[in-house]
Amino acid sequence: MMTVMAPIPSSATRSESSLQRADGSAVRVLVVDDEASLAELLASVLRYEGWEIRTAADGSSAVRTAREFQPDAVLLDMMLPDFDGLEVLRRVRGILPQVCVLFLTARDSVQDRVSGITAGGDDYVTKPFSLEEVVARLRGLLRRAGMARASSGSGSELVVADLTMDEDAREVRRGGDLIDLTATEFELLRFMMRNPRRVLSKAQILDRVWNYDFGGQAHVVELYISYLRKKIDTGREPLIHTVRGVGYVLKPQV
Repeated sequence: MMTVMAPIPSSATRSESSLQRADGSAVRVLVVDDEASLAELLASVLRYEGWEIRTAADGSSAVRTAREFQPDAVLLDMMLPDFDGLEVLRRVRGILPQVCVLFLTARDSVQDRVSGITAGGDDYVTKPFSLEEVVARLRGLLRRAGMARASSGSGSELVVADLTMDEDAREVRRGGDLIDLTATEFELLRFMMRNPRRVLSKAQILDRVWNYDFGGQAHVVELYISYLRKKIDTGREPLIHTVRGVGYVLKPQV
């Protein structure tokens, strides 16, 4: 049955966002949903944003299209005819490690929704959803991943001890070694690097990085902190520290 959707955003809404790739070309989004009418509606709305869109109706074609199309983001239904969205995520990330993934799910339980995030998805929306919400979520993910407005200004370099972040180039280095981060890991680290030596609570991190909470599912923050630690601190002097009962802080070891 067709999911109830909100009206297509107005031209005023479109003008708020003029995101593009670093080379000035259109953002690419892959829409994966086996409900053809819904996939086409989503594709139409996203094309209205000025983005280049492809669609896929099952997991196999989604992986194949991702390899050919090289999307910047994937709008991915959890339930597909051949294999589920989590498997699609795993296979697509094997091809495109930094692609943004926004899950579409009809499931109600917090645990089901969080499973997509803990598996490596960047965000989710629950059916039925509004078109404006989908577009807003995608804009947020694409900005995290380095998509810029046509009129965007220059960024800056953040430095904490021997850890550096070039916000323009989306590059992170520790002691000169390049560190590969997903869009969400990058945003989490940026938040911490913009607040060095400041203890950040899990609630603050959820609000800043994901823009909402998970009904108390703070283990999502713990999971992503563990990802960062493996990539940034393994074999080096730790920079990410846990303050028990409070949160996390980024600072050199005293």
